Amino acid sequence: MPPRRVITGRSQQPRQRYAEELRRMRTARGASLRQLGERLGWDWSLFGKMEKGETLGSPEVVQALDTYYETPGLLLALWELAVGDKSMFRERFRRYMSLEAEAVSLWHFAVSTLPGLLQTPGYARELLTAGGFKGDQVTQQVEARISRQELLEGDDAPAFRTILSEAALRTALQDPDEWRHQLERLVSMGERADLTVQVLLDSAGLHGLDSTDLWFLRLSDARTVAYVENAHGGELIEEAVSVERLQRAYDVVRDMALSPAESRKFILRMLEEVPCDRST
Repeated sequence: MPPRRVITGRSQQPRQRYAEELRRMRTARGASLRQLGERLGWDWSLFGKMEKGETLGSPEVVQALDTYYETPGLLLALWELAVGDKSMFRERFRRYMSLEAEAVSLWHFAVSTLPGLLQTPGYARELLTAGGFKGDQVTQQVEARISRQELLEGDDAPAFRTILSEAALRTALQDPDEWRHQLERLVSMGERADLTVQVLLDSAGLHGLDSTDLWFLRLSDARTVAYVENAHGGELIEEAVSVERLQRAYDVVRDMALSPAESRKFILRMLEEVPCDRST
């Protein structure tokens, strides 16, 4: 006998269930989205996006809603389940890619690996292999990653700034020739007028973006969105307050980093340290 399906009238998908509860609670309270925004001090459009499942909101927003609805911890628990929904990672990344194509400028911070937009095929291949991809999967993913770099070409290419942690730069590839090629690409790309490369030394100390790989996308309508990622997924952040908080942390890191000219010298010194192939 097949297992009985539980009928609750509510979605069993964490993200949808979370959105449904947000909408149900507001309706039960008899508040409009605009009234909710005025009451809690956030842009009312954020709550509309949360109720449509387009964004989850930050923990601070969810805690404020729990307090307002007098449901201590309930919405935060649903939020945590939605954050852990793997299908949501793919959806968020698709939206990120769509927004990236519209961006007029990109700002980036790399704490662990070099950004895909600046990776050589050799770097991408070794990174993807280490991540568990095999055979044709690696080839397809490398091709997709390299083709994405066309975003930085052409007259309408967005301005791009990346701050690379020293740790990301010190994680060399196994093949010295491939590593040399990767460092040379960083130097050449950093010479472009529309592309800035900075290095954050380990000696700079702790900062607000430790353990955070971060992207900012400045859109044509003057909005800025952020994308925080790790090896297992990412979080697209569109709420203005949260984006502004990340921007302040990014500004501090940028001031702590070497200037573009000093960063170029640093990478050139690293190039000199790459061992040569003595067999040729």
